[in-house]
Amino acid sequence: MNRTLIARPLDAASFAPFGDVLEAAGAPDRLINEGMCGRFHDRARLDFADGRAGISIFQAQARALPYRLDLLERHPEGSQAFMPMHENPWLVIAAPDEDGTPGTPVAFLAGPGQAVNLHRGVWHGVLCPLADPGLFAVVDRIGTGANLEEHKLADPWTVRAP
Repeated sequence: MNRTLIARPLDAASFAPFGDVLEAAGAPDRLINEGMCGRFHDRARLDFADGRAGISIFQAQARALPYRLDLLERHPEGSQAFMPMHENPWLVIAAPDEDGTPGTPVAFLAGPGQAVNLHRGVWHGVLCPLADPGLFAVVDRIGTGANLEEHKLADPWTVRAP
């Protein structure tokens, strides 16, 4: 079996089974601040069980393509939004759930100005910037109890550029 994934450009329709793409695409939903600011309104479905939303800053080390995918994780108690604080491309990997384990993953290449919100319980790869700085603002669940499941892949995937 071919264990190679080709990263495709990130777009809302392709990513919809896993979460929301956050970007200022198209016309804003409304103008605010005396017409000087376009508001792209309510672009992510935040979903938290028994906790609250928190904003954290993540500093991730840059990775390179081809990338060896050997670990997927999910957060059963809350969604996670990753918003880059840079203009560099980054890799987003997600997978459907198949009876409690990750199914075949899909790789996306997020471009400048694109962020994602992973829905609660969605299997995904680790934060994967492709250049330094790997600085991200992250909105996720703050609360007690376990909110991380990891799945080590016995047979890793290789993710390549398009």
